Amino acid sequence: MHGSEHTTIRRPVQGIQIPDGTPITLEEEMPVRIAQALGDTYTVVTPWGLMIRIDAKDADAIGKEPQEVVTEVSDAPLEQQVWDQLRTCYDPEIPVNIVDLGLIYSCTVLDEPEHDGEPGARVQVTMTLTAPGCGMGQILADDVQRKAEALPGVATAEVELVFDPPWNQNMMTEAAKLQLGML
Repeated sequence: MHGSEHTTIRRPVQGIQIPDGTPITLEEEMPVRIAQALGDTYTVVTPWGLMIRIDAKDADAIGKEPQEVVTEVSDAPLEQQVWDQLRTCYDPEIPVNIVDLGLIYSCTVLDEPEHDGEPGARVQVTMTLTAPGCGMGQILADDVQRKAEALPGVATAEVELVFDPPWNQNMMTEAAKLQLGML
């Protein structure tokens, strides 16, 4: 969802201010506008124009059903499953997933010996941000790690944030450019 649904905070909820990444508590009865509901997060806008990211586990605070990360069993190669999972991560300001935005520079799946008695793979992801000073960087990196590690067959995921080469709009897929009205 990308739009302008209006609602009221139903209980105090912890969020993260965009773009600086500062934790913030939204109080009960505060009116907000749901600007984006993609992946497993929501972006709401306060009456003062602050953009706040709310995790899906707290969706009930804005009148939505709480969600959990769901990983479907797939016959696809593990690397493809990881890429598909990364496509469920969204920039909280831009309604495009981070893969199509061109923020993922590489994703490597390495075989690893048994992990806690079960075979597992180690996933290494190199990614960037649309702006080097974005306070949401570690939050997006944590999303990538959490979602990759939720896949069956993945023991660990490591995410490295880099800024060389710097991101630019040419790194976006044509689908992302079309979605944002850039084509």
